[in-house]
Amino acid sequence: MTSFGRAFVAPKTLGELFDTFEREAFRLETLDDYSKSGNVNAYRVSELRSHTSMGKRVYRVHILSRPLTPYLRFELGWGYQRNVTGGEEFFILDTTENSNPLQGAPDFGLFDNMAPAAMNYAEDGSFLGADVLPDERAGEFRAYRDTALAHAVPFPEWWVKYGE
Repeated sequence: MTSFGRAFVAPKTLGELFDTFEREAFRLETLDDYSKSGNVNAYRVSELRSHTSMGKRVYRVHILSRPLTPYLRFELGWGYQRNVTGGEEFFILDTTENSNPLQGAPDFGLFDNMAPAAMNYAEDGSFLGADVLPDERAGEFRAYRDTALAHAVPFPEWWVKYGE
């Protein structure tokens, strides 16, 4: 397997995927509360800037419905606002008045369009880890991403209308 003409060794962990992506890192969020996941800080702004300042794209879609949970009010009102300063882009797929076009889709990350990682959570929202999946599954996750983006709106636009 090659990436841009050089040998590519598939990373083994989610952290390695985020540290080594070359063009873009996408994340689909499907939960209303990540407070028990141990990932409240997600990415540090300095880490985001280290990627975005090199022209890499870091972006995510969050599927949610209103009214917002207390956690979502925190995440969107503080966390997203903070990470925007590091260059991360956010989109909201609001299912309050529309059906969810990705019902049953997993939380996941997709790196450089070819390296998917499915996030696993317990019933109580605790993060159980990520499964870095074979590149052959990337098409399935690109389709999830493309569907999410086709139905989502940019976070700043959504927040002006619905932010609490």
